[in-house]
Amino acid sequence: MASLWRYLLAGLGLAALLAGVLAIVYLTAPQTTPGPDTSRSKTTANGLFVASFQPERGGVRQGELQSWLLTLKTVKGDPVEGAAIAVSGGMPQHNHGLPTSPQATDYLGEGRYRIDGLKFTMSGWWQLRFAISAAAGSDTVVFNIVL
Repeated sequence: MASLWRYLLAGLGLAALLAGVLAIVYLTAPQTTPGPDTSRSKTTANGLFVASFQPERGGVRQGELQSWLLTLKTVKGDPVEGAAIAVSGGMPQHNHGLPTSPQATDYLGEGRYRIDGLKFTMSGWWQLRFAISAAAGSDTVVFNIVL
């Protein structure tokens, strides 16, 4: 009977030791944080518009001036025409703005606006902020681009 108790206590001690080791491994393991939201279509901050953003030609290119298309629709899906659009942004992790002054240069119809003068000078996380004023009101949207 005494030997049974010894085996039982030894087993409980081993289980407690294993649980402690697993807890230490779990608590000291590197934590992964999700990256920025890189979706190319989203509802604006106040819900007035649905905005989509994509390169006009091909993919994202580092170190080159490029044009992108910003498409604006109402939440019902109608194109937003005659919008005034201001562009700003930069690299949040480097605490600096854009190296150029991009701007909306052309309205292409069907809610599509050409944004000229974008240049991503280095790899990393970039943010582009759009302030939009149209007949429905004023709103903002932020797009994250990771190179």
